[in-house]
Amino acid sequence: MTIDIGLIRHSWSLVESAADKVAMHFYGRLFANHPHIREMFPPAMDIQRDRLLHALTQVVLNLEDGEGLGDYLGQLARDHRKYGVRPEHYPAVGSCLVAAMRANAGGAWRPAYDEAWTTAYNYIAEVMIQAAEEDAAHTPPAWVGTVVGHEIRTPEIAVVTVRPDQPYPFRAGQYATLQSAHWPRVWRPYSIANAPRQDNLLTFHVRMVPGGWVSTALMHHTRPGDSVLLGPPRGSLVLDRARTSHLVFIAGGTGLAPLKALIEESVWVPDRPAIDLFHGVRRNEDAYDREDLNRLRAQHRRLRIVHAVSDDPDQWRRQNAVDALEYHRIIPDGDVFVCGSADMVRVTTGRLLGMGVPYDRIHTEFVPGPAPTFAAL
Repeated sequence: MTIDIGLIRHSWSLVESAADKVAMHFYGRLFANHPHIREMFPPAMDIQRDRLLHALTQVVLNLEDGEGLGDYLGQLARDHRKYGVRPEHYPAVGSCLVAAMRANAGGAWRPAYDEAWTTAYNYIAEVMIQAAEEDAAHTPPAWVGTVVGHEIRTPEIAVVTVRPDQPYPFRAGQYATLQSAHWPRVWRPYSIANAPRQDNLLTFHVRMVPGGWVSTALMHHTRPGDSVLLGPPRGSLVLDRARTSHLVFIAGGTGLAPLKALIEESVWVPDRPAIDLFHGVRRNEDAYDREDLNRLRAQHRRLRIVHAVSDDPDQWRRQNAVDALEYHRIIPDGDVFVCGSADMVRVTTGRLLGMGVPYDRIHTEFVPGPAPTFAAL
């Protein structure tokens, strides 16, 4: 099967500026032609459209990277199992996707584009179906988790600890999607804030988002004994990506969670790396995890922690995490891991490149935003 990458990218350029319309057209056609599929999706579809566009962009930009694209599609397929996706659903999605792009190309769409996208989509479906079938042989579509700990650390942040009903095979630095019983079919991603443990517990740092359905439910309407659903682990922000013995971790807010998990894991690495952690918060009281970080520092012994406060009027020096890196004259001569909001990651990455840090030494999840769902491809 040969995918014409040139045709795929040229046809995508015809509709990229109208991507929102493509997404709306796609979902409208999909639900009209296949109404039974609608029940797989959340009531509100605005975030869903963003997921579709993100997934399409990922595929179009990474067609040459066969191994990387295969890994991405494999993760996507494993995540899709929690929605009840079956092999027979894929043809419906493919035909509606091509039709939506054709309808929004301003009359410039050619039959050759149909053929190129059909070939590409058939490859995508084949990879995803195979990955899902392999995964089904040894893991459930989703895990039922029992909340065993719920701490309000600040007015906006809660630390929630969950015990899955079965072993949860994740790596430090990865994230899971969570569904609260208050909002069926609405999933949101949260990084796991600990390395794998013998007791199988998972800890999540939840920041309440204004108007956020899942974050509000987890913050204010969840108590020990309640149940949540966990999707399969995702993400690639793992310690194996580092190739040097000096690591710099830069976290914004609850972006601390996956970096904390990596620190926990590094305690047990034979050649324990030296780590400088810069945790950026807006106000001094937002440094919600000081006690745990101090415990980790005592265990690790090669860990330095710096809290950077950017917007607190009582703070004599206001700076973000990368400002603090420069102020302390830390030379990022090794690998740098960055996690936070999309804007924070983008700005911090630009600053690091300006300092001369090679691009391949800067490690981010970069999007993790919401994991794309079944209709994303």
